[in-house]
Amino acid sequence: MSEELPIAKDVEQTLELLTWFGEPKSYHQMGMYEIAKTLFLDEATQQAITHLYRKESATKLQAELGPEITELIKSFQALEATRSKAATGQVESLRKMLLAFSQDLRVVLMYLASRLQTLRWVTQQKIEVEEGWAAEILDIDAALANRLGIWQLKWEMEDLAFRVLKPEAYREIANLLDQKRNQRQSFLARIMQQLEEHLKKNNIQAQVQGRPKHIYSIWKKMQGKSLDFTNLYDISAIRVLVSTIPECYAVLGIVHDVWAPVDQELDDYIAKPKPNGYQSLHTVVKDPQGLAFEIQIRTGEMHHQAEFGLAAHWRYKEGSVASHQGTISDAALYEQRIAWARQLISWKEEAWEQIKGQTIDDHIYALTPLGRVIALDKNSTPLDFAYAVHTNIGHRCRGAKIDGLMVPLDTTVKSGQTVEIITIKQGGPSRDWLLTDKAYLASHRAKSKVRAWFHAQEALEDKDTKEVKDTKIEKEIEEPPPEILLRPSKRKNDSGDILVVGVDSLMTQLSKCCRPVPPDEISGFVTKGRGVSIHRQNCNTLQQLLARAPERIIKTAWGTHSIDPKALFAVEVHVLAIDRQGLLRDISEVFSKLRINVIGVKTLSSKGMATMSFSIEVHQVADIQITLNTLYEVKGVTEVSRR
Repeated sequence: MSEELPIAKDVEQTLELLTWFGEPKSYHQMGMYEIAKTLFLDEATQQAITHLYRKESATKLQAELGPEITELIKSFQALEATRSKAATGQVESLRKMLLAFSQDLRVVLMYLASRLQTLRWVTQQKIEVEEGWAAEILDIDAALANRLGIWQLKWEMEDLAFRVLKPEAYREIANLLDQKRNQRQSFLARIMQQLEEHLKKNNIQAQVQGRPKHIYSIWKKMQGKSLDFTNLYDISAIRVLVSTIPECYAVLGIVHDVWAPVDQELDDYIAKPKPNGYQSLHTVVKDPQGLAFEIQIRTGEMHHQAEFGLAAHWRYKEGSVASHQGTISDAALYEQRIAWARQLISWKEEAWEQIKGQTIDDHIYALTPLGRVIALDKNSTPLDFAYAVHTNIGHRCRGAKIDGLMVPLDTTVKSGQTVEIITIKQGGPSRDWLLTDKAYLASHRAKSKVRAWFHAQEALEDKDTKEVKDTKIEKEIEEPPPEILLRPSKRKNDSGDILVVGVDSLMTQLSKCCRPVPPDEISGFVTKGRGVSIHRQNCNTLQQLLARAPERIIKTAWGTHSIDPKALFAVEVHVLAIDRQGLLRDISEVFSKLRINVIGVKTLSSKGMATMSFSIEVHQVADIQITLNTLYEVKGVTEVSRR
């Protein structure tokens, strides 16, 4: 380190000895402090870093350090704790959570400095780490630095993480670069000088810049275009900034007059901008010796747009994805705030007063007990959280814990909290949840789900009332009661898969309306000539039969000793999803991976939504729940239920 970190001795004594991967915490703080200085972070942030791992209460710290520094320290500690609990595989949600967690962007910059320092330590000490950890640095932290325009952090994070993930590829590219580094630098200097002279002759005022390429970006280009190192044109690259669009094309003409253009390597993003608004001229040319290099030509306004505007460079690099229908305005607002933050950061010393108290994202980010990040609207409650996780979890929610403590369902959830939902096996929402004078639900989506449930129930009740008159049900409840009810009997454990209490050796059949599976709670209905029909106790048909002929309902239970553990039971699973190409294939892969046999499929697509019904075979109820949970993870699936 270039200089000693000003940490008080009494503070050092309160620190634990080691941090991640065996790095001393004092050494970690020194690294963070040096990074903060290169970013021109303000004095308060630098002071917060020197006291970063103190464990005193906020009140005690505030008395000594003041409210601003204390808030930075406590926010950083909370952010790191929350990040450590979050599960992997949610790249976009985690990035947004990191930005939204604190109202002060300086906390996010402290977090990035901490991650980079840990990465430096790992590579310097040649410590073996899990690939997933380094992959997270690339996918989340480096990409976050990229979004905020902190290129020096982004490039170093990418190269060091790539070095950990693919050491052989890293060494190969590094050696290739080192072999001709001096030659390449002198080559670029010569080309830039020639270009400046030709521009001056043509009375064009321009800025000519060299554009360095880093090891990870070189490897990505090699992978993306299936090229080897010698065929990459933009290892050596030059950028030209001019004042007007006509000057862009004039420079292009000069470039092609001086050097021979490479076929198929001219891209006019001025006439045809990229979907994200990116504009520039890209061309590849060769010098007389046949050495190829790329030149980018754009106006200062285009460059500013690419660097800081809504078409921010991170969108171009990471790949632009169309926003989900209905959230375009939210996405645009989010990008505007990102662009604003990047411009502030680029002004360095002038930025920090404006950054205080500003937020990038208005959402709240809470965690499931397994670390899944859930984005919520402001003022959301545990009920909103439950519906955000899964509609059925929302319907069956009856209680909640926040950070391990029981709370009322109208409690407001805060970012970083872990929410656990307590559910019942069967049931639906309460109409009280929709009352305007209550604060049970904040999100429009959750309220819509509750209303939809009640509408569906009302429609089902109307349908069930009509179906009571159906011939099939009438046959089941036809009078006089069958003679078998009058016969005395004894209970036996070996009378079949289903043990019927009070009736001996009756023929039984599983009803197709509700398809019961062990250990569902069941009841039997004595039919005429067809034995006992077995229903789940919450079956609508059974409730109708109970109302019409209660004397025919008999107590039933699964025969615990007589059920073959290899026996299969048919179950109907319904899936509602946003229709897309490959949807049925992805759902079929779920059944295949779970080794679930599908015996029937019905699909219907309308207005962009796909409704699917699968008849599957399972051994027990637990298999059904696992299947439902896994299906819900398929991209585009919005509802999954057992009939």
